[in-house]
Amino acid sequence: MTRILTRTGLILLAVVIGAYILLPILIILPMSVSNNAFLTFPPEGFTWQWFEKLKLDPTWLDAATSSLWIALLSAALSVVLGTLAALALVRGRIPFRGPVLMVMLAPLIVPYVIVGLAVYIAFLRIGLTETTLGFVLVHTCLGVPYVMINVCAGLVAVDRRLEMASMNLGAGPVSTFFRITLPAILPNMLAGALFAFITSWDEVVVAIFMSGPTLTTLPVKMWAGIRVQIDPTLAAISSLALLVIVACFVIIGLGRLVQRLFARRSLSSDSTGA
Repeated sequence: MTRILTRTGLILLAVVIGAYILLPILIILPMSVSNNAFLTFPPEGFTWQWFEKLKLDPTWLDAATSSLWIALLSAALSVVLGTLAALALVRGRIPFRGPVLMVMLAPLIVPYVIVGLAVYIAFLRIGLTETTLGFVLVHTCLGVPYVMINVCAGLVAVDRRLEMASMNLGAGPVSTFFRITLPAILPNMLAGALFAFITSWDEVVVAIFMSGPTLTTLPVKMWAGIRVQIDPTLAAISSLALLVIVACFVIIGLGRLVQRLFARRSLSSDSTGA
């Protein structure tokens, strides 16, 4: 009885904390369809005019397209570099592993203002500010730690004997990785890619230093817009940005569900064949 009460209390506490975190974010949704000309809650009336206003302003579409493209590229590059770094840390025999790990995790510790200022000074000299390549490089640095942490956790859980057995049977290191290791750590890589994508999609501090008239990301556009206008157009674009993040989590959840279904089918077919 005590365990049930304790478990119920923990569930209620989690629900309260989740509601406390999510409610301020979900308030954006009704504000985006408010008939009022200012950001007010609760909304007065219902209208789609603020979403239609987004279609009439091409700068919002350009900023959203740039942010999406940069986030996809940086997430893909973060997966490659983060996976290689995790393999070196977990499977490799590199000296000074502790300091190397601290350097790899530095983007999570150093304030983004310092990162943005340092990147701006360095990239300004080589002409990478206000460029897609510059954004991808700096957002990759911010996303690699998330991929590395997730992949390291997956590699630790992989049975090393499976990899050794594969190589004893004649498979090389590359073949063993793609046939044994990669399928095992693929969910961790996808989770890291999701965090890297969201980091790039939502990042605003470093992007302020990198943005300019020729290239502006969506968060920077929203930050600049809140300083000159307070109409529900900002709530509308915020709702769309929030839907992109929710869609990412839904896709990852569906992917893991499909993976479990295939795993259960393979286990059932193996047991039937036996």
